[in-house]
Amino acid sequence: MEKRPIKFSLMYRDMYQSSGKYQPRADQLARIAPAIIEMGCFARVETNGGAFEQVQLLYGENPNKAVRAFTKPFNEVGIQTHMLDRGLNALRMYPVPADVRRMMYRVKKAQGVDITRIFDGLNDTRNIIPSIKYAKEAGMIAQASLCITYSPVHTVEYYTGIAEELIAAGADEICLKDMAGVGRPVTLGKIVAGIRAKHPDITIEYHGHTGPGFSVASMLEVARAGADILDVAVEPLSWGKIHPDVITIQAMLKDAGFDVPEINMNAYMKVRALTQEFLDDFLGYFTNFTNLQMTSLLVGPGLPGGMMGSMMADLKGIFSAINMFHRQNGTPEISMDDLMVKLFDEVQYVWPKLGYPPLVTPFSQYVKNIALMNVFNMERGEERWQAIDDKSWGMILGKSGKLPGKLDPEIVNLAKEKGFEFTDKDPQLNYPDELDKYRKMMDEKGWDYGQDEEELFELAMHEQQYLDLRSGIAKQRFETDLAKLKAEKEAKDGWTQDDVKALERAALTPITAPESGQLFWELDMVDKSVAPAIGTPYLAGETFAFVTTPASYSVDVPVLISGRVREIVAEQGHLVRKGDVIAYMDSALDGVDLSDTDDETLKSKLVRVENKPYKNGKLKKNKKNKH
Repeated sequence: MEKRPIKFSLMYRDMYQSSGKYQPRADQLARIAPAIIEMGCFARVETNGGAFEQVQLLYGENPNKAVRAFTKPFNEVGIQTHMLDRGLNALRMYPVPADVRRMMYRVKKAQGVDITRIFDGLNDTRNIIPSIKYAKEAGMIAQASLCITYSPVHTVEYYTGIAEELIAAGADEICLKDMAGVGRPVTLGKIVAGIRAKHPDITIEYHGHTGPGFSVASMLEVARAGADILDVAVEPLSWGKIHPDVITIQAMLKDAGFDVPEINMNAYMKVRALTQEFLDDFLGYFTNFTNLQMTSLLVGPGLPGGMMGSMMADLKGIFSAINMFHRQNGTPEISMDDLMVKLFDEVQYVWPKLGYPPLVTPFSQYVKNIALMNVFNMERGEERWQAIDDKSWGMILGKSGKLPGKLDPEIVNLAKEKGFEFTDKDPQLNYPDELDKYRKMMDEKGWDYGQDEEELFELAMHEQQYLDLRSGIAKQRFETDLAKLKAEKEAKDGWTQDDVKALERAALTPITAPESGQLFWELDMVDKSVAPAIGTPYLAGETFAFVTTPASYSVDVPVLISGRVREIVAEQGHLVRKGDVIAYMDSALDGVDLSDTDDETLKSKLVRVENKPYKNGKLKKNKKNKH
């Protein structure tokens, strides 16, 4: 019996998208393309799309040059290139006029992109079908996507029904886009089998992230059910919250009896080394390396791995504020782990009430933001639903498309109380054509529309970022950010791993001294920001002061002894380093000296209030205390 072939697509763009902020430069992409080709195992390579162009613009590079540089080598050897396309939102996070959407496919085809992977965050086919039409008009392969998630409304019948509608509208291929990796393997296999039974010749591709750990089993199930192409990654950006490594998937499928391509391991090592080189060059400074770790905590909330970095930054932002409230009100503080579990639980609570929008960009961010603000307010004794932003309301009201499930009456009533109106109008009708506006803008500036009008397209798709590119502001801003991050890394390199972990636990972003490159923290005194008076009594563990940063993160500095303030050697706004003394105390209150405490919580603090022994009101000098 002939073995059924399975092909691989390398998710090079997505590997970076799921781990950090930026993508490689055009020259770096051109360097690595030959090594990817030499690996010999890829029928396709993801070259651009989604956030790719925005992040190129953010660091002052022209994304049109990057796309052409990366696609050219693959075009020349017959490896297909593909891009990610957000349907109504095209290449950005908010809706795009129809004339700009239509132009995108003509420009991308001219730049060497063969396939567009079209998805809608709500699985609303009204937002996908126009893109199928535009892509086919431009000569591209239109791959329509099913955004996979796990809920009572996202059934096998739900997905196969959407696939039927998209294929009837002209989709050349179907992709199962398992953006959070929470699709259950058996269910995914049933979806593929259902599509394959009715459409034996259509190409089916599976895209699954590894975050919660299902993806390897999922790939075996969809392969057995009839999938043709699997999306994979390579080290050092495989696994974690990204994608499985091609080596593992190839070996698994070979053992299962499939016909899979061989891997040139010498070339694999070249790709691996070059990717690490790009990370070392500058990309690693903007990479959240916790995204290289898998976690089963994602099984419950179903949040996509690619947003975990931003989510953790959001959590740090409210962590200190919540605990400051608890301290002021004498209620128990919570740990970062407690807060994260509360957020995950709240996502699971609000998601059904919001109509089960698939947790993919931008709707995953909307749901997470609502849940985060609910947690923040409830921790402070307030009610839910007090802080829903305009874009989230747009999702709730139907301005982005139809929600898969029903809104909870509580949400419907809240909208009515605010005087909001629901709509089922085709979302595209809310956004009139704009290309003439951008033609006029370029004409007034005397700018060329570019090869295949790609510069006009870039302005129309990403207006502010493109203007920042042309003015040089983007490059200047990026270089400033990179220089700051490099200085902080150099300063951290002189610290132990325990020191760095303490910084991370404290959620601190340090100030870097320009002269020495050392890390500092700004000091605020408690008691209405006024330093306590000499002689103020403190019990061990009570807060004397806290250090803070420009980002408003803070960490308490407890006293290590029970005693009275004898001398204060730091003032509000004073910059302090790890281990600096900010005050001396005597132990006259109860004679307890905790300066040698074994309490790891106290010992991990970055600055300290230290015992300075006195006898009869005078400093007692000894070898142990040379202060």
